[in-house]
Amino acid sequence: MEQTYTPSSERYATMPYRRCGQSGILLPEISLGLWHNFGGADDFGNAKRMLHHVFDRGITHFDLANNYGPPYGSAEENFGRVMASSFAPYRDELFISTKAGHDMWPGPYGEWGSRKNLMASLHQSLRRMNLDYVDVFYSHRYDPHTPLEETLQTLVDIVHSGKALYAGISKYPAHAAAFAYRYLNQRDVPCLLYQGKYNLLERGVEREGILTEANESGVGFIAYSPLAQGLLTDRYKSGSISPDSRMAREKFLRSDSLTDPLIARIDALTEMAARRGQTLAEMSLAWLLRAEEVTSVLIGASSVEQIDKNLKAIENTRFDVEELAHIDHILNTSA
Repeated sequence: MEQTYTPSSERYATMPYRRCGQSGILLPEISLGLWHNFGGADDFGNAKRMLHHVFDRGITHFDLANNYGPPYGSAEENFGRVMASSFAPYRDELFISTKAGHDMWPGPYGEWGSRKNLMASLHQSLRRMNLDYVDVFYSHRYDPHTPLEETLQTLVDIVHSGKALYAGISKYPAHAAAFAYRYLNQRDVPCLLYQGKYNLLERGVEREGILTEANESGVGFIAYSPLAQGLLTDRYKSGSISPDSRMAREKFLRSDSLTDPLIARIDALTEMAARRGQTLAEMSLAWLLRAEEVTSVLIGASSVEQIDKNLKAIENTRFDVEELAHIDHILNTSA
């Protein structure tokens, strides 16, 4: 296929990179997740423009999963189209991840953490993305029914096979994550990344010790849902619901979740962000990046313009003690 894309020669000029745990990998502070807006039901031209644009801005990490779409698999297929048409000459500059563990195909082998599921899923993903290997392959969720040794040994074997360069885990409870770190280290395939939900409104990884555990184990941490599915943006200020929001479509966010106490917290955080010269979304991303334990933050995007707005967050990730205390006060008021 004819190559028509040439990335910006300045793509590494402004993006900060952070070391991923105790590894040789550096990740951009902002990474791109392809959960929404890159599937078969979306505008491929827009998806391609976004992928080109983020690489031009120094975002080298693209995060996928087998069932991203809709329909399932289509985000990987569209990414594979861009690999073939644009990114192939730059493969060694890209850091690409995918995952398996959630529902993907019918029958007893189409989800969870069995060797059968993980191996089959990875092979499918590589075909869809036009890749020989991914940089990191995740167990997408903890499977309480499959022996954890089976899931983890499959990750070891995948890395040894060269189909993935690193192993990662996502959404594991603290006890299972600790076991995973030990098991993988003992087999010379250290866990590279823990991917967990983390934002101003959802701080379970702090309370459960997951963030500290990853850091102390030499594992990088990458945060998904940093804007709480859009709640930490201007789309719900003062209780209004933007017509193009997920809540307006009752997609992943229900309108009855926008309670009066939540509206009050969103408005107070918005006012604080304005005093910092940021939007609520910018401050929310910056708040995550203030923490040394956070390697990278996964943003979603629906447009090039939205990407550029989010990238402004890296311009100011400093918070003084008073600001952090005020944030905690806001979040603990009327909780």
